[in-house]
Amino acid sequence: MTLPRPPTPTKPQRRRPSQSRARLTAQALQQAFVQLLVESDYPRISIRAITGLAGTSLGSFYEYFASKEDLARVCLHLRSKELLTALQQAVETRRGRPLAELVQAVLTSQLAAHRAQPAEWSAHYLLERHLSGVEAYRKMYQRFVDGWVQVIEAAGDLPETARAQAPATARVCQTILYGLVAHAHLAHPTPPDLDTLEQQATQALLGYLTLALPRA
Repeated sequence: MTLPRPPTPTKPQRRRPSQSRARLTAQALQQAFVQLLVESDYPRISIRAITGLAGTSLGSFYEYFASKEDLARVCLHLRSKELLTALQQAVETRRGRPLAELVQAVLTSQLAAHRAQPAEWSAHYLLERHLSGVEAYRKMYQRFVDGWVQVIEAAGDLPETARAQAPATARVCQTILYGLVAHAHLAHPTPPDLDTLEQQATQALLGYLTLALPRA
């Protein structure tokens, strides 16, 4: 008589961490680099200083980044992407509302990040001038232009004829906003007055859009 085989015990499943060790290390290196960038000029920042502040090794640094320049470009990209995501969310939550309301929501979303980290954004715009390659810059800039196209297309008080003008109009909108914000952070040794900057940007954008787009 063959006895039944005992059931095979099942191994308890491991819970996967929400963030892997690799991702946490890469984030620590990015944060350390940004902190050092606020305190010092880019050429003076060494990889050893970055890893020391991040609490990791040189070997770990090269597992994630090919060079200090590679790390800097990643930080620039992620910070710009943060603004782009905020712009898109502002549009989605107010789709169908009047254009002026959408523009104000976009401005608020863009300046909120600058209010939270003014020194880091000043360092960002300075570094961007030195490190952004032409193609990478054009791609990111176009994404913001596309975001402004969404603003125009989402407005509930514009006629269909405004859609045909949206791409060219959106490019001017991004040029106005980027120019005002970036140069305000670069032109002075201290962070700019963002309340005044928001008022100026609102007047410039709404004044331009009033003349550029047909109304329903």
